[in-house]
Amino acid sequence: MSTRPEPFTAHVTVRLKAGVNDPQGATVLGGLHELGFDSVRDVRVGKILDVKLVAEDAASARDQVDAMCEQLLANPVIETFDVELIAPQHVKLNDTAW
Repeated sequence: MSTRPEPFTAHVTVRLKAGVNDPQGATVLGGLHELGFDSVRDVRVGKILDVKLVAEDAASARDQVDAMCEQLLANPVIETFDVELIAPQHVKLNDTAW
């Protein structure tokens, strides 16, 4: 029997910084008002990414995801990001299963 590590899962939430114009949010707000949801005062649109990666430990996984966000997944000039890192469950597998 061998073990094959499962990847870490990083849930990344990217949002526009406060004060950055959000035309998509304005469009959603207008649509909600047209549907009769007049109590809505503001809508900000962001994105959620689920990234699976293999790393030696949580610190290494977090460093990798932070680098991904800073270099590609988020625009640091106009966006912020939050990362929720979920550790893998190591499962023993029968070698013949692979």
